[in-house]
Amino acid sequence: MHVHKIVVLGDGGVGKTALTIQLCLNHFSYDPTIEDSYRKQMVIDETPCILEVLDTAGQEEYSALRDQWIRDGDGFLLVYSVTSKSSFERIQSFIIQIARVKGAKSTAIVLAGNKSDLPNEREVTFYEGETISRLMGCSFVETSAKRRVNVEEAFSEVARMVRKVQNIPTKQESKAISIINSIAPESKNTMCRCTIL
Repeated sequence: MHVHKIVVLGDGGVGKTALTIQLCLNHFSYDPTIEDSYRKQMVIDETPCILEVLDTAGQEEYSALRDQWIRDGDGFLLVYSVTSKSSFERIQSFIIQIARVKGAKSTAIVLAGNKSDLPNEREVTFYEGETISRLMGCSFVETSAKRRVNVEEAFSEVARMVRKVQNIPTKQESKAISIINSIAPESKNTMCRCTIL
């Protein structure tokens, strides 16, 4: 079973811990973090896997640790709060840091606008999130850790992108490959009659 290391990055107070705890422990809580690691076994697109989720500190004083977190990660969930324009604007610095640490390698990144359950406090529109994700070349989803909206979907999308970047076949793709391989030996012995005009 494949293990996908997912690093959750974003400013302090955007809901990184709440999203992680909602995914792994099925409840909502707020507890500021320096670094916590969780494991969750999931089936994504009919393929079992283990998500190893690293919940990180968003405060600037922990930025020295961030390079190591990024180096160790297979994929990234970049979280901002839809109620905080500044957390949205800081996403670009996380992208730059990931690019610097990971180099030219293709990287699995999903952008998540959290706290979508607070429409009266919204400072970042859905359109703005979608636009920046398109510019970054990554997927986008709005989430609510409190109401458990799109929590599994966000992490599942990171895992899908990790599989794609690492060329890990899904269960369906593996089945198709084995069918093709079982047919292939037979097709090698048959001759094709072609007519060239």
